[in-house]
Amino acid sequence: MIAVTANSSPVGSEIFSLISLLVISLAVLLILRHYLPLRTTPAYLLVPIFFALGLPASIVLLVPIDLASNAREEDEATRGIWLPDRVLLVSWRICYWLTFALTWFILPILAEYADAGYRDPKGRILFSLRANAKYQVMLLGSAIAMGIYVTVSYGFDTNSLKSVVMALAYVWGLVLAIYLMGHGLVAIPRRLFRNASLSGRLRRIQSSAAKVHEKMEDAIQNLEDLEAQVVELSQRKTGSAKNFKDWIDELAEDSHLQESRPRTLSRRLSNPRITVPNVVTERYLADLSRQLDRARHTRARYVEEWDQILYDAVETQVILDSAASKRVEFGQASPSASIFDRYTILTPYTRYLYKYWFMPYMTMFLGFFFSLASFCIVWSEIIKPVNENVSIIAITVVHHPESDRGAIGFAGQVIASFWIIYMCAAALTSLTEVKVWRGRALVKRNTHGESAMWYAMQVAKLTAPLSFNFVTFLHPSIYESTVFYKFLGQLIKLSDIGTWFDALFPMFILVPVCATLFNLYGKVKSCIGYGGVIDDEDEENVTGYGTGTWREGRDLIERELNGHSSLGRLPGNADRHSVPNNPNNRTAPSISVPPSERARSLGQSSSSTAASRPRSEPQQRPAKEPEDENFFEGFAHRVKNTFDTVQTPKWLQNVGDGMKRPKWMGGNENDGESSRREGGFTSLFGGQPEGRVRL
Repeated sequence: MIAVTANSSPVGSEIFSLISLLVISLAVLLILRHYLPLRTTPAYLLVPIFFALGLPASIVLLVPIDLASNAREEDEATRGIWLPDRVLLVSWRICYWLTFALTWFILPILAEYADAGYRDPKGRILFSLRANAKYQVMLLGSAIAMGIYVTVSYGFDTNSLKSVVMALAYVWGLVLAIYLMGHGLVAIPRRLFRNASLSGRLRRIQSSAAKVHEKMEDAIQNLEDLEAQVVELSQRKTGSAKNFKDWIDELAEDSHLQESRPRTLSRRLSNPRITVPNVVTERYLADLSRQLDRARHTRARYVEEWDQILYDAVETQVILDSAASKRVEFGQASPSASIFDRYTILTPYTRYLYKYWFMPYMTMFLGFFFSLASFCIVWSEIIKPVNENVSIIAITVVHHPESDRGAIGFAGQVIASFWIIYMCAAALTSLTEVKVWRGRALVKRNTHGESAMWYAMQVAKLTAPLSFNFVTFLHPSIYESTVFYKFLGQLIKLSDIGTWFDALFPMFILVPVCATLFNLYGKVKSCIGYGGVIDDEDEENVTGYGTGTWREGRDLIERELNGHSSLGRLPGNADRHSVPNNPNNRTAPSISVPPSERARSLGQSSSSTAASRPRSEPQQRPAKEPEDENFFEGFAHRVKNTFDTVQTPKWLQNVGDGMKRPKWMGGNENDGESSRREGGFTSLFGGQPEGRVRL
C-alpha cells in the first residue's frame, strides 16, 4: 500500500487513501468525544462539527497526493501515493465547497441557533438570522465591491464570479492564519523550553493559580445570581409570569441553588444580584436561559482549569521531591481515571528516571527541533517572493527537482504532510492562547455548543489558505501543474491584486513573530495601565519573585489540597475526584519551597506589612452584627472606621509634639503622644481606647 508498482493502476494508492480517511474520521470522533458528550449533544451540532474537522484534515492528505500525482507517466512508481486527475478534481470540489459552505453559512447560523435561549425552533432560527444579519451583509457588500472590480477589469463570466468568492474567502482566511501562525511558531517552542525546567513549571503553575481561582469564584457567583433570579421567578404565581409557567418550571428544575452550598467570605457578605422585571416577556426568558447556559459552562470551564492546576502542581512537586529518594510514587489512581493512569509498567525508580531525567531533556530537544522548524517556515515565507530555489521547505520536500522522474516521492509526501500539520497546529494553538474570543473555550466533555461550533469554523477557515500557502513555497513549475492550483490558485491570481497579495502579504508574519518573541504584547499592556503592579521595593525584581503572586497561588493550592478551601466540594464535580483535597485520588504531598527562600519571603512580607500599617492602630474588638445595629450606631461605626484608616501625613506627624494641654484640661507631659496612641482624632466622635463609639 505504501509503494505503487510500475503499472497504470492506482489501486494501492486508492486503498491507502481510503484507510487514511478512516483513520482521520476515527481521530475526529475521538476529538469530539473528548470535548463533547456524544450521547446528549444534538445531531445538528455533532454532524456539522464532524465535517468541519474531517474535511480540513482530508485537505492535509490531499495536498501531498496532488503534488506527487504529477510525475511523468513513464515512471509512475516514483510518485508515491498518487491518484488520477479526475479523482483529485472531484475530491477538491467536495472538500473545498463543503468547507466553504460550513465556514460562511452553516456553522455561523447553527452556532447562534444553539446559543439562542428560546424553547421553540422558530424563535431560535429567527434569533440566529437576526444575529447573523450584519455578518452576512458585510460579506455580501465585500463580494459586490470585488465583483464590480473584476467585472470591469476582466469582463463578466462565471469564472469571474467564482474568482471573487474564492479570492475573498482566501484573503480573509490567510490574514487570520498568518497572524495566528506567527504567534504559534514562537509560542510552541517557548512553551517546551519552559516546561523543561521542573521548578520553573511549578512556579508558573502557582502564579496562574490565583487568577484561575478568582475567575472560578466569579463564575460561581454569577451562576448563583442567575439561579436566584430563577427562584424569584418560580415564586410568582400571577401576572405575566403565569403565561410562561412551564418555561420557568423547566429553568427551576435545571437550577441547583442550595443554601448549604459552600460560599466564600466575599460571597457570604454579598447578596445575590436579583433583577427581575415586573413584566416577564419571552425575550427576557430567552436572555435568562442563554445567560444560564453560558454561566454553567463558564463555571465548568474554570473548575476544570482549577482541577488541572491542582493535578499539575501535585505531579510536579512529587517529581521535584524525588531527587532525594530516587522514587516517583503518585499513589493509587481513582476508578474514574484513564487507563493510562490506572495501569503502568514502570516501577517507582524507572518512573523517576523517566519523569525527572528523560522527559525534561526530551522536552528541551523538541523545543530546539520545533524552533528550527519555525525558523524554516518564517525563512520560506520571506524568501518566497525573491527566490523559491532557496526555500528550506522546498528543499526538504522536493528531493530530485531536476530529474526526469517524478518531482516528489513518498518521503517528500510524508515531509510535506508534517509541514502542513505543524503550520495548522501553530495557528490553531494560538486560538486557545489569544484571549479575544468572547470567553469561548474548549472544556473536556463540557464544551458549550456555540464555542464548539466557533472553533470548528476556525479550523475549516484556516486549513485551505494555509495549505495553498504551503504549496507556493515550492517552485512554480511544480505547484502550477497541480490540480489544487488549477482549481483554486488560478482564480486567486486572476487579478493583479490577488497576485501581489499572495506573494507579499505572507512576509507580514514577521509582525506577530517579533511581537511574541520580544513580548510586545506585555509592554503595550504595561504602557496603557494593564500590566502587573509591582511594589516599590521590588522594581528591580524582574522575575516577579516576592510580589505575592506565586506565593498567593501556592497558599491557595496548599489550602485546597489540605481540605481547607473556602469553596469546599463543588456540586457536580464528585466524579472528578473521590477526595476533595486530592486530585485524581492520589496522595498529595505538601507543596513547599526551600527553607531559605521561605524564610526570606516571610521576612519580606512581614516587613512590608508592618511598614504599610498606620502608626496608630486602635485595638480591635468584635463588633456587633450588622442586623443588630440601628441607624445611629451604624453611622457612628462608619465615621469612626473612616478616620481610623486615615494615615497621618509625614509633615503633620510631629506638629503637636511641642504643644501641651493645660492641666485644667487633664494634660500632662506625655499628653500628645498618649492622645495619638489612645484615641487621636476619633475621640472627638466619642471614640474610646477600647474601640467603642459613643454618641
